[in-house]
Amino acid sequence: MQTRTLQLDLGKKSYPIYMGQNLLTQAQFLTNHIAGKQVMIITNTTVAPLYLNKVKALLSLLKVAEVILPDGEQYKTLETVNLIFDALLENRFDRSCTLIALGGGVIGDMTGFAAASYQRGVNFIQIPTTLLSQVDSSVGGKTGVNHALGKNMIGAFYQPKCVIIDVDTLDTLDDRQYSAGMAEVIKYGLLGNKAFLTFLQANIESLIARDKDLIIQAVYQSCVDKANIVAQDELETGKRALLNFGHTFGHAIENTLGYGVFLHGEAISVGMLMAAELSKLIGNLTDQEVFAVKDLLEKSNLPVSVNGKINALEFFDAMRVDKKAIDGNIRLILMKKLGESYISSSYQKEQLKQIINDFC
Repeated sequence: MQTRTLQLDLGKKSYPIYMGQNLLTQAQFLTNHIAGKQVMIITNTTVAPLYLNKVKALLSLLKVAEVILPDGEQYKTLETVNLIFDALLENRFDRSCTLIALGGGVIGDMTGFAAASYQRGVNFIQIPTTLLSQVDSSVGGKTGVNHALGKNMIGAFYQPKCVIIDVDTLDTLDDRQYSAGMAEVIKYGLLGNKAFLTFLQANIESLIARDKDLIIQAVYQSCVDKANIVAQDELETGKRALLNFGHTFGHAIENTLGYGVFLHGEAISVGMLMAAELSKLIGNLTDQEVFAVKDLLEKSNLPVSVNGKINALEFFDAMRVDKKAIDGNIRLILMKKLGESYISSSYQKEQLKQIINDFC
C-alpha cells in the first residue's frame, strides 16, 4: 500500500495525517516534524513492549526520554498527567521539545493536554495504535482528562504537528478493543455519510474479520470525514458537535458505571442506539431503521444495552454534566434519517426520560 496523506486545513495550525503500512519503520514521517533536539515519548504498559523501541530507533540522533503510564480509562486523570510533567522537568526539557503520543485515545488525550500546558505549549505528535484513536481521537486536537463528575471536562483544543497512522499496529489489538474502535467508524456513517454507511453494512463481517484492505478504506474515510468537519469548526462552536453523536449518552454510561467498566467505544455503541431510539420516538426514524443501527452494532460485537446496571436518575444527572449543555439544557445529536444528523435541544424532556428508563 502506498502512503496516503490527508491535510487538515486549519490555516497556520494545519498538519498532515499520514496513513499506511510500515510507517513505524520510516523515520521521515516522524523526524520531519520535530523542531528541537528533545523528544519525550508517552506510552503505556501495554503499548510500550510492542512499539516503544521501534519508535525510539527512528530518533537515534535526538535526546529521547520516555514515560510509561498505566493502561486504562480510569487513569485518564490530572494525577497521571502530572507524571508527564514530572518527567519533563526532571529531564530539563525546554520549550523546543516535542512530545510523542504512542498509544490509544487515553494516551493521545493526556499527551496533548500535557503539551498544551507545559511551558504554555510545546509541540506534540500523534502515533495512534488503536482503531478508535486512529479514526477519531488522534485527529482534531481535542485533549484532556476526566473528572469524577464528568468525562473530558478538563482539557484544551491543541493541534498536533502531524498524525502518523500505521494500520499494522492494529495487528496486535485485541478483539474487544478493535470492536470498540469500530463504534467510532460506524458513527461517521450514521451522522452524515450515507454512502459510507452502506459500505459498512455491506462489509461489516469482513471488517470484523480484519480484512486489511477494507480496514484501510474504513480508516481513511473516517479520517476524511472528521478532518472535513474539524476544518470547518475547530473549536466546536457549531457543526463539530455532530461528531459527538452518541457521546452524551455514552459519556453518562462511562461516568455512571465507572471509567473502564465499558470501553469508550462500547459506551458510544449503546449511546448511538439510544440516540436512534429517541430519534424514532420524535418521529424521524422507523422501527426498521433503528433495527438497522442495532444490527450493525451487534454484527460489530458491540453492546446495545447496559443490562440494567445503571440507575435512571443517576444516568440523567450524569447527562447534565456535559460540555454541550448550555444553561442547563442538554443538547443531543439526533438523526433526521440514517446518514444525516442534527443538533437538538427541542425534544421533550419526557421523551428523553422514557429512553433512559427503557435502557436502564
